[in-house]
Amino acid sequence: MKTKNQNVSFTIKPFKNRNGAISHRVSGWLLGERVRRNFKSREDAIVERGALMLKQAQADSSLRVVSTFLTDSQLREAEASFLKLKAAPRSMSFYINYGLENYREPKACVTVANAIPLYEAARAKDAAQGLISQGQVNNIHFELLVFKKYFSQNTLAELTTEKLLDYIQRDGGKLKTQNNRRCVLMTFFKFACSKGWLAADPMAGITRHRTDHKRGSAPALNAAQAAELMAHVETLYDGALVPFFALCLFAGIRPNGEISKLLAADIRLENNAISIEPYVSKVGMRRLADIQPNLAAWLRAYPLKDYPIIPPKMKNMAGKLTRIRKKFSLAPDVLRHTFISMHVAKFRSMGDTALQAGNSESIIRRHYLNVTTPQEAEEFFKILPKLRAAPAAPVALVAPVAPVTPKAPEANAAAAAAPAANSNAPFESRQLAA
Repeated sequence: MKTKNQNVSFTIKPFKNRNGAISHRVSGWLLGERVRRNFKSREDAIVERGALMLKQAQADSSLRVVSTFLTDSQLREAEASFLKLKAAPRSMSFYINYGLENYREPKACVTVANAIPLYEAARAKDAAQGLISQGQVNNIHFELLVFKKYFSQNTLAELTTEKLLDYIQRDGGKLKTQNNRRCVLMTFFKFACSKGWLAADPMAGITRHRTDHKRGSAPALNAAQAAELMAHVETLYDGALVPFFALCLFAGIRPNGEISKLLAADIRLENNAISIEPYVSKVGMRRLADIQPNLAAWLRAYPLKDYPIIPPKMKNMAGKLTRIRKKFSLAPDVLRHTFISMHVAKFRSMGDTALQAGNSESIIRRHYLNVTTPQEAEEFFKILPKLRAAPAAPVALVAPVAPVTPKAPEANAAAAAAPAANSNAPFESRQLAA
């Protein structure tokens, strides 16, 4: 037996009315309701059956016949949007309002590939003016090469905070690595906003990871390793890199940033002091670093007028430094770490070491105190050049002293006996005699 919930076709059959007239009846079920309609002509009955079958098809496929002011393409887009949000926890209106409130149309449609060269050109100008080091320019370049490959087909406006966070956290990079990536992208997107390419900075919501509290003692070389390193550097490129390594190792100049901006005029051998100006210092504060006797010997053996800190004619200096670091397995900033550890071990003053290095006493205590021994530090500060003899330091002029004529032995004996003879006299008498 058929039920009203079953899908039954609509039929047309002749039906005899009470007055004897013959009609054409359309019968069937639509949405659970029984349908019976009579028509005088069979053609009208066929038209009605077609309309009823269309309604049945629409009901089976969730389609509706409605009046709307939307065009066909707008209707298709609306239907597609509803299908995308079918499993979403909120309504379509919520997401539309969120997009209207948060999305800002860029002033210019700039791709990542086109923006990067302009940004790098601006950073190269900063390096030419001494605002940043060439090492920083190189780090920016290498990071943006990967960034460009990662988002090669995207415009800046398409890069959301979520996409950038996924990029920063890619490959399970360590927290310090993620901080470095974030630092490069922060300046890049600030530059993009200043150019009007973006209305809002997508990096604003990405915060820096705190990693300082996880650091232990800083890695440092021992005296023998430092001596071996400097002996090797002396043999390379006619000693052209000696001032670079000597200043980093024996004065704690930061190798990434400070050393490339340090001027020879600020290294004052006559005063045994190095002036690190604010534009050179990483922390933007002026400090004075003492020139220890062994560093003075290195700088006299390799004078800066003949051996510039950054050799201007040396090609691919970064590559040469990298090969030295690999040969001796040098960790980043290990030259500076070695100096700080040795200085606090030799002089036993965290305050003075903090002033010399441009750090705080808490950093010295936490990472550098007791890394090495005073005996090791003594040997470290005795490391001297081997291939070139340091010229003698200039000696200050002293006023000549008149020669002393030696006294006769008898006079010396009498003078020695005089105090003894008067030793029993009253204190006042001895004082007047004297």
